[in-house]
This record gives sequence, structure tokens and C-alpha cells, in this order.
Amino acid sequence: MFYFKFKLFKDMKSSMILAIIIPAITMSFILSYVYEATIPYWAQYFALFLSITLNGLFGILNGIKREGFVISKAMLIGKTLFTWVLILTTILVTEKAFPEASWLSETFVIPVITFMLISALKNASQCGFIKAELLNKILENIDKHKNISNG
Repeated sequence: MFYFKFKLFKDMKSSMILAIIIPAITMSFILSYVYEATIPYWAQYFALFLSITLNGLFGILNGIKREGFVISKAMLIGKTLFTWVLILTTILVTEKAFPEASWLSETFVIPVITFMLISALKNASQCGFIKAELLNKILENIDKHKNISNG
């Protein structure tokens, strides 16, 4: 029986099967760990996706209005989204590995979402979806404490 198993591993077919199974098992372990580390934070991914997509949509519409549709600029939405999802995933896995670093995702992702939303407002205003007066009123209310005089 032992001779049969030993001979089986020398067979070309068996080594090809092992060459497929071992990387598949390794990748499934890694991906299941990433899944378990990130799935509780689906709302962060969703907020990031929506803010980047909204900014990209208004950016495309603004670009069409100014210079026509440019595919290379439109493709930047996917690149930006992929990059920030990868960064968020890395941060969340790091937070799972080091519980003391639970502040990382908020520190990195909230400013990105904020700037994307401000950029989306600006692009929507330039496209004509939001009136300039309304945008100025929104922007004035962001840092209301800076409008107070010391007198």
C-alpha cells in the first residue's frame, strides 16, 4: 500500500493536481481571513464606493460639458476606486491584527470621503445641477466658526 501511494505522487498527473490544489488552499485561506477581517465594515466600503462614484459621475458630466468625453479621464474612477478599496482593506486587516490600531480606518478614510463629497459638490455646481449660490451657502456653513468676528 505504501509503495502505491509513493508511486502515485511520482505520477505526472498527481503532481499537476498538487500544483493546483496547494495554491488554491493557500489562496482560500488568505481570502477567507481578509473576508472575515473586512465584512463587518461593509458600510465603510459602501460609503467609499458611493463617494468616489458620485464624484466621478459629476466629474465626467463636467468634463463632457467643458471638453467632451475623454475615456482616459473616465477610467480614473475605476483606478481610484480600486486603489482606495485596496488601502481600506489593508488598513482593516492591520486593525484586526493589532487591536490598538483601531483608529486607522477612520483616520485615513473619512478625509478621503469628505474631499470626494466636496469635489462632487463642486463638479455638480459646475455642471449646473447645483446653483452657485447654494454651493457657496453650503461651503460657508462648513466652517461656521471662522465667520465669527472677534469684535
